[in-house]
Amino acid sequence: MSRSRVIERILKSVPTIEGAGVNLRRGFGHDHVPLFDPFLLFDDFRGDRPADYIKGFPWHPHRGIETITYMLRGEVDHGDSMGNAGVVSAGDVQWMTAGSGIIHQEMPRGDGEGRMGGFQLWANLPASVKMMDPRYQDIGSTEVPEVTLPGGATIRVLCGRVGEVEGPVRDIIIDPEYLDVSLPAGSELIHPTKPGHTVFAYVFEGSGTFGEADGDATVTDGDVVLFTDGEGLTAGTAGEAIRFLLVSGKPIGEPIAWRGPIVMNSQEELQGAFEEYKKGTFIKHGS
Repeated sequence: MSRSRVIERILKSVPTIEGAGVNLRRGFGHDHVPLFDPFLLFDDFRGDRPADYIKGFPWHPHRGIETITYMLRGEVDHGDSMGNAGVVSAGDVQWMTAGSGIIHQEMPRGDGEGRMGGFQLWANLPASVKMMDPRYQDIGSTEVPEVTLPGGATIRVLCGRVGEVEGPVRDIIIDPEYLDVSLPAGSELIHPTKPGHTVFAYVFEGSGTFGEADGDATVTDGDVVLFTDGEGLTAGTAGEAIRFLLVSGKPIGEPIAWRGPIVMNSQEELQGAFEEYKKGTFIKHGS
């Protein structure tokens, strides 16, 4: 690679309570705008105690963003104002485009041992399409291709491309990539990235290093790694395996007005959205 990405910043995820009382870890959020543009928020909601997550995320609105849920274990029951209902299970990904507005709920359930967990990522929408029709891409675990590379890496391709393998989530405005990468001990991954795109990794098992320079910091479970610009990146391990999410997207570069679950471009638009919600005129499509 002629210009390899290296670590720009490492953030430690922090304990946070959201919804009706869900204990999770927040990798980044409101305080980090626009550092991860086009991404707004990243939450790790893994948990082994039902009391920490069972109250879930009751009915709430979204407008102007996309919410991406990727499950590792357990399930999330989902329902919305458009009449959609379903279950996001282990290995599934749900890419929801809220667009002009949706009201939904997400209620987690543990597996047979009471364990539940996954990740939710929020991506911003450009002003030109913020009020687009809401839509879903619900992808089952068996629909997500898995690639094993010569260097030892195993990658689940949710969105984007690894070699000739393309992920099932497509036609997303920010041209994203979303990969679940597993590296065994003593292995290396060299992965191309699109110059100009924001790229970050989230480590959720083991530890390893990123970048080619000597002395790169070791990153571990719960670390968010933001990279500099470049045409690719290198990840490696020594005596321990690592598993991480690798996410990228094209920055939007527009003003952000954000409060709670609604993200617009101006305070006037934001206030108008909340007024519509109070008046019952928030939903533009569906019942």
